[in-house]
Amino acid sequence: MRRQELTLSPGPTKLTPTLDPNTPDGADPEYQPKLPLDSTCQPKMTFSPSAAELTLDPEHQPEETLAPSLAELTLEPVHRRPELLDACADLINDEWPRSRASRLHSLGQSSDAFPLCLMLLSPNPTPEAAPIVVGHARLSRVLNQPQSLLVETVVVARALRGRGFGRRLMEGLEVFARARGFRKLHLTTHDQLHFYTHLGYQLGEPVQGLVFTSRQLPATLLNFFPMALSPRLPWKAPNLTVQAAPRGPKGPPLPPPPPLPECLTTSPPAPSGPPPKSLLETQYQNMRGCPIFWMEKDI
Repeated sequence: MRRQELTLSPGPTKLTPTLDPNTPDGADPEYQPKLPLDSTCQPKMTFSPSAAELTLDPEHQPEETLAPSLAELTLEPVHRRPELLDACADLINDEWPRSRASRLHSLGQSSDAFPLCLMLLSPNPTPEAAPIVVGHARLSRVLNQPQSLLVETVVVARALRGRGFGRRLMEGLEVFARARGFRKLHLTTHDQLHFYTHLGYQLGEPVQGLVFTSRQLPATLLNFFPMALSPRLPWKAPNLTVQAAPRGPKGPPLPPPPPLPECLTTSPPAPSGPPPKSLLETQYQNMRGCPIFWMEKDI
């Protein structure tokens, strides 16, 4: 019986049978072919950069979240981009949760006549896609200060904070307001005091923002709205003059009523001059009882 041997050639991995001259012809059913472990005949695997690269389907590759470029940011009013109302509402509600319908209604009140809501937008990396809403701020007119605006609801997307977008938003508000004839901005803050201080804001006095404005509404009528801090009216003593008692139809006259007691306590005099200002303490609070700082800046 003649046995066969299988050897591996160093080229392509192929099995080539060879005949052993010392093996008789015929096939032995109990014989198992052997593969010689010759280092020169072992198969070799090589990786070619052009042919053996591992490629992934672009549709299944993970998308990278790239930070928007500061140079590509734009500031646009909400009422001019109605298709971005939902995205803007989600951005604000992520910071201050509120009914979605109420938030959309508030954003829908934005107009060129103020209040006006502005969005900080970044181009979407996907072609023909809507821009990304990076930040938001609301501007309102100030009562009795025609050249001032009140800045409210300043917020930047959580994933993009700490990268300079808040500063870019505030700088854009200054440019926007100055181009429309305004010369001062007012705002309140609870925990971003040092941020606004670095932007040039200083502690100031409370102002009253106008929730709505109309050319048909006379300015004198707005003065009847309550201010942020209503002054305490001076106490006036009642008239203690004793009047003659009325006479009844019959019998002697009724005795006069006893005199009113004199006021034993008087209100303390109001402190003269503005209260002391400090970056550590404040005498103002918001509707929830949280301490706030009033700040202002000339632009």
